[in-house]
Amino acid sequence: MARFSLRWPPLRRRPRSRADGDAAASGSAATAGLVPHVPHADRFTFQDLVVEATADIGSRPGRLAMTLVGTVLGIGALVATVGFAQTAAHQIARQFDAVKATQVVVAPGEAPAASGGSVATTRLPWDGVDRVTRLVGVEAATLIAEVSLGADTITAVPVNDPSAAVAASPALVAATAGLLDVVGGHLVTGRMFDAGHDVRADRVVVLGSRAAERLGINRVDRQPSVFIGGVPYAVLGVFGDVQARGDLLDSVVMPLHTARAERALGAPGEMQMRIAMGTGPQVGEQSAIALSPHAPENLEVSAPSARSNLGDSVSADVNVIFLILGGIVLLAGALGIGNVTMLNVIERVPEIGLRRALGATGRQIASQFVVESIIIGLLGGLMGAALAVVSVVTFSAVQQWTPVIDPWIAVGGAVLGAVVGLVAGWFPARRASRIEPVTALRGGS
Repeated sequence: MARFSLRWPPLRRRPRSRADGDAAASGSAATAGLVPHVPHADRFTFQDLVVEATADIGSRPGRLAMTLVGTVLGIGALVATVGFAQTAAHQIARQFDAVKATQVVVAPGEAPAASGGSVATTRLPWDGVDRVTRLVGVEAATLIAEVSLGADTITAVPVNDPSAAVAASPALVAATAGLLDVVGGHLVTGRMFDAGHDVRADRVVVLGSRAAERLGINRVDRQPSVFIGGVPYAVLGVFGDVQARGDLLDSVVMPLHTARAERALGAPGEMQMRIAMGTGPQVGEQSAIALSPHAPENLEVSAPSARSNLGDSVSADVNVIFLILGGIVLLAGALGIGNVTMLNVIERVPEIGLRRALGATGRQIASQFVVESIIIGLLGGLMGAALAVVSVVTFSAVQQWTPVIDPWIAVGGAVLGAVVGLVAGWFPARRASRIEPVTALRGGS
């Protein structure tokens, strides 16, 4: 049964006039000062509006629960997807930033040559590693150079069979002993050559995992060798999973001074450093001076900024997708609120007619249904936002991630629920405000 209240207007004493004095003299003093007070529309306060709007919400628990389900799912999906997107973007950005924000590369600058092409304007010193490792913020450094093979090939056998098909030879790279520490690689088997091998120019190499697979070498306990132009080089180890310079996995790496002695390497190609987070600008400026004190401007330095924007970029791209999906789900919740509010209007037509007959205006009737829809939307928004936050935190704890969710997203989810309720309840409230008292009391719509 619909709930409504009848508030009879109180009797109020009006100010006494001269006519009242004459009436009192004639013996009607007991009743002459009391007159009915006609209530005005503005006496329907906001408190009365909230009371009337919430009186019917809890009268149908089943319908209320079904209405809230759509809103809870809509807001919950929206807040949860944004939270999951922010958390995932943070994890992705943290892994990328760990590599990008800690790598500095210094290479000789180039200038156009008279005969065409370009020529290096300076050279990196052979003792460059010793120079830059003294700088604050530099954790490890290595000199790297690509070595030309010319007509030579790299094979796993001393003599090639002329009748056999010749596979493409792996690339040959020279580097100092700190290579794997700088690029974030790890050994699959064996060991890395050390500074002693480099100083003595020993004929030793390490293989990238893909180069080792191509050469058919997967273990080093039997002291295998590769042959570069027919010259044997002992294989000390195989490395894989480098975080920077993935091209090294297809390469054979020998000590830098071995390449200088055996392959006539003229100068290192570039200096690569692993630095502490946030020291990129400082190390980039100082390393150029340390490597070329007289002409640091002739070196090209690639250093990360103090703060990487990768996390923000990833989060923005992922959020766009999930916001669209969440908006679609939220639209379904809004339609649910609108349908239930319209059903309430149809069922409460007699009540609306009685209220209009007692003096309620169309605006008051519309406000009642709008506030009722807003309250339902707000409840759904609060429950959905809370459920989404719990889901993000729980999932992050299971995955051992750091949950990242903006508190204003949760607050905005609750407010958005109220806005959805406002929009969904506007049309039913407008229809309720146009119901005429006589038609409603006769049972019409």
